[in-house]
Amino acid sequence: MPLTTRRLTRDDFEKSMALTREAFGDLPPGATPPSPESFPRPGYHAFGTFDGDQLVARMATREYHSWFGGSAVATGGIAGVAVTAERRGEKLLDELFRVVLQDGLRERGEAVSTLFCTAPGIYRKFGYELVSSYDEVEVPSATLARIRPPAGVHTRRATPADFDAVCEVYDTWAAAQNGPLTRRGPSFPADANTFIDAFTGVTLAIDEAGDVVGFASWQRGQGSGDSSSLEVSDLLALSGDAYRALWSVLGSFGSVVGQVRVYTSGHDVARLALPSAHWTVKAREPYMLRVHDVPGAFAARDWPVDGEVSFTVAGDHVGTTNGSWQLVIDQGKATCTPTTAADAPVLTPGGLALAWAGAQTCANLRMAGHLSDSTPETEAALDRVFVPRPIHIRDYF
Repeated sequence: MPLTTRRLTRDDFEKSMALTREAFGDLPPGATPPSPESFPRPGYHAFGTFDGDQLVARMATREYHSWFGGSAVATGGIAGVAVTAERRGEKLLDELFRVVLQDGLRERGEAVSTLFCTAPGIYRKFGYELVSSYDEVEVPSATLARIRPPAGVHTRRATPADFDAVCEVYDTWAAAQNGPLTRRGPSFPADANTFIDAFTGVTLAIDEAGDVVGFASWQRGQGSGDSSSLEVSDLLALSGDAYRALWSVLGSFGSVVGQVRVYTSGHDVARLALPSAHWTVKAREPYMLRVHDVPGAFAARDWPVDGEVSFTVAGDHVGTTNGSWQLVIDQGKATCTPTTAADAPVLTPGGLALAWAGAQTCANLRMAGHLSDSTPETEAALDRVFVPRPIHIRDYF
């Protein structure tokens, strides 16, 4: 019987959950298991490959938007990729990726997609490449205890009435970066009370004008002493003084916790407010990106420099980006069209992802095998257009 790939429905819930548990393990103690009535949840689109009535592979995509170049770019968040143990190595993901990516582009305009991965090599075949990571870092609370609150900023505990102000701080920070999610849309249903109740505390930084200019969301956790940690999900601010004020509050736990654990990515500006170099990465979750629709991806975001370049993409297993392309950027807006231009530098699909996101220079792409047939002149032209910059990501509320 031939394999079939289709969207999963509520009738497939038990099979989907069984395959998910097989791949990722049982839910942690105390976690609320999903129910058939909530499947699929808003903003979540699941697909499966069946051999007869047996679900042998599954994959989902979540509706996101990511900030790139000051624009919110429709992004498919790939999640829950699983293949039953006996069928691994049979290339079952080939058709799943084709169907899922095409559905996202056709239905929601998702010209790019992203995913967290445990094995990057699996996904490079499909044009994904590492652009950043979601990191768990620890800072000794004794280090933070040395930070004195700045004169121009005070702190207080947030209430549900502050939710909009917290979102505004996040939006201002995120729009200035490449990579973070907008935290808007059906994948982010949290309201004010849900957000506040999710943490032991949310601390606000307030400037002299009374405006919220930063926030830290944190969980106290269990125990006390050198082995215990305060866990900080978000530490974001719009000024150096606001960062110092928030670090100071976190450091006030120094008598009962040994470490402050922060979830972050990239060259976090929060680190610039620390008085020492103590910033130990304890865990790292790689983050990958794929460009699926070349014209759509370039048109979806703004670009800081006008210019015109040609490039070729070769080796896309999914097949949607291969070919030669002419990119024209005028007043920050891009158009990318097929071309027959000869002697254009050649990017792999992963190289295209890195260049589009601004995650690497062309010299680095060439050294990594993602760029060939280039010259110093063509590399300089590409770098002027793509403008490499750090990628920052955050998990969601």
